[in-house]
Amino acid sequence: MAWVFPSCPRESGAARVGPPSPGQGCSHRGASLQGLLRTRGATVRPHHPAVAWVESPADTQPLLRRLLPGGHSAQPMSGELLSEAPSLGWDRAGTEATEGALLRGPRHRAAAAQCGEKSVGGAPGFTGHDLPSLLSSSAPPAPTMMPAGGQERSEGSRPGLPCPTKNGNEDWMSALCPRLWDIPLHHLAIPGSHDTMTYSLNRRCPISHTQSPLLQLLAKALPCVTLPTVLKWSVTQVLTVTEQLDAGVRYLDLRIAHMPEGSAKNLHFVHMMYTTLLVEDTLTEICEWLEGHPREVVILACRNFEGMTKDLHEYLVTCIKNIFGDMLCPRGEVPTLRQLWARGQQVLLSYEDEAARSRHRVLWPGAPYWWGDQVKPEKLICYLEHMKSCGRPDGVFVAGINLTENLQYILAHPSQSLRKMTLRGLPRLGAWVREQCPGPGPRCTNIIAGDFIGADTFVSDVIRLNEKLLGC
Repeated sequence: MAWVFPSCPRESGAARVGPPSPGQGCSHRGASLQGLLRTRGATVRPHHPAVAWVESPADTQPLLRRLLPGGHSAQPMSGELLSEAPSLGWDRAGTEATEGALLRGPRHRAAAAQCGEKSVGGAPGFTGHDLPSLLSSSAPPAPTMMPAGGQERSEGSRPGLPCPTKNGNEDWMSALCPRLWDIPLHHLAIPGSHDTMTYSLNRRCPISHTQSPLLQLLAKALPCVTLPTVLKWSVTQVLTVTEQLDAGVRYLDLRIAHMPEGSAKNLHFVHMMYTTLLVEDTLTEICEWLEGHPREVVILACRNFEGMTKDLHEYLVTCIKNIFGDMLCPRGEVPTLRQLWARGQQVLLSYEDEAARSRHRVLWPGAPYWWGDQVKPEKLICYLEHMKSCGRPDGVFVAGINLTENLQYILAHPSQSLRKMTLRGLPRLGAWVREQCPGPGPRCTNIIAGDFIGADTFVSDVIRLNEKLLGC
């Protein structure tokens, strides 16, 4: 049975999609693949109209209906239209660990739909036989980003951070000098963000189970004091993942966890606290951004897996394959931009679990991360210079300019936060960044990752390092 999921742009506000009942994980990932129908309480963008088409067993109908925004329902599509899918340019996405299969258009493009007066069985938006015309519609507008908690965030709530979409770095890779298109990615200078997803943390997020028993006890006994304190030392980013990509970030540090209290397939991000965002939805958001920037390439580092079993790794890798499809670059020799563009590939997936890598060719070895674990910029720079003197790794690797607090520092600076500590050290760290050189040499750097992207000229400084390769 095939089901069609409409999204209507005439609705006001963000529609909420009800989560499955406890213990009932939604594994079909149909509309989540295009980021248009969110599951488990995520937000649907009603101004981002589209159609998702999911093939599923009839007995999943009650679950599918519960995942739709208010006023919509899952509608069965005729076998005649279903048989037309290949001729319309739609392909069947492999779903070895999912129920059914998603039919999606070329380059993962959802069919743009205008919600009009037509309807199918009471569902507003279109009739099933409008699908061919929808495929030729123009792409939907870019979504308005919403922070965790569902409240629109104004620029005034982010003092000192310039608008990330106005720095001219959205398509910096395609704007590089053509001489740089034939240089392998691990010899380029690439800006990255450390603990990319921490912008979504809030005071309601639970403490990670890997934290000390004392901290977990304090979080339960004195949550009004403990949680805000942990939060201000956990948040390393303010910009959303889409805003970071717009700002020019091309390495994303994704630390993935399964909460013991969560349902069987709920995967979150973690940094001292578990995020409210789900991994599948964030990966979909990244995929959507890449579809709008077909000559940009990202390195996704899935790492620090917490509470992950073999089955959960298989589930995650299946989600990754379903979401990115042929955007994924298989493991092998580190490619150049020109090679990736020729193959239509945009994602290198660094994955720290060796057992999972042995089963899937799309997973690359975990990218080494030089983490200094220092409070003071001067000591962090000494550590990074020492690592450079030891020689660079063979593949892609990361030099982290992120400062790290310790208990002694926190107790001595009760009014401080990671943001304040970082901003104070940025001038010295920024000067070190501008001194670096990409390339194949033993002391050359590759990816440089930092905290609080957008607070200074860090991203642009890293991108400009590539100009040094033109003088070689």
